[in-house]
Amino acid sequence: MRATINVLVGGLLAAAVTATARAETTLTIQLTDGQAVKTVGVIDRWDQDGNHRTPPDKDAKIDAPALDARARDAGNGKWVFEKLKPGRYDVVLLGDKLRIDGFTYVPVREFDPFIKSDAQPDEEAAEWIFEDIKASKHYENKVEPLYLAGDDKVVRVLVMLIRDKPTSYTPGAGTMRHEMWQYSWNYGGWQKERRTKVFDRVLMQVSEMRQWTWLWEPKLGGIEVKKEPVTIKYTVPKAGDRKLKGLYPY
Repeated sequence: MRATINVLVGGLLAAAVTATARAETTLTIQLTDGQAVKTVGVIDRWDQDGNHRTPPDKDAKIDAPALDARARDAGNGKWVFEKLKPGRYDVVLLGDKLRIDGFTYVPVREFDPFIKSDAQPDEEAAEWIFEDIKASKHYENKVEPLYLAGDDKVVRVLVMLIRDKPTSYTPGAGTMRHEMWQYSWNYGGWQKERRTKVFDRVLMQVSEMRQWTWLWEPKLGGIEVKKEPVTIKYTVPKAGDRKLKGLYPY
């Protein structure tokens, strides 16, 4: 009897391992003009409800994000993730003082859906929200709205917050973080939700921060990986073109 049970358990485990292996697939990132990129990784940042899979690390380093997987450099701009588990990934490109993060418009309130990056509010709403963020006062002395998406009821904004003035932290250190904010249309006007969704927090020397390029790209966010191999083609913008939004050397 015991031998029979052991055989059954062993068979179930083997079946589970086989099913997991079958579920794994390949993600290929084909870069054009990607000579400056030295590492390509992915982050499985959010679950299906928009909750953190891993809370932001308070000791995070700008040049060492917590990647869930790293791609193999296959040459000629091709980076390959092998045996990648199904999920929704944000791609991260890293180089010498260069970082480009993919992102999605994650829910801020519970039970709200993700917003697609191509969903755009009208220009008047976007302008009002950008001006409201720039006019508001915060602990950080640089608060910059980077991207937004939404409709006539809800708008979400990826915001960069930097404090490069003296703080009570280590002398010469500054702070930087990125958050998703939400504005909701209530009683005939736009109101900012108090709750936000934090992407990251970084503490580093201001002199080093000012040398970095850390940009954000919605095209590299929310890459859905299922059973079939996926290939993403992406042209890395030249820094001088400033097509992407985020931190540039200053």
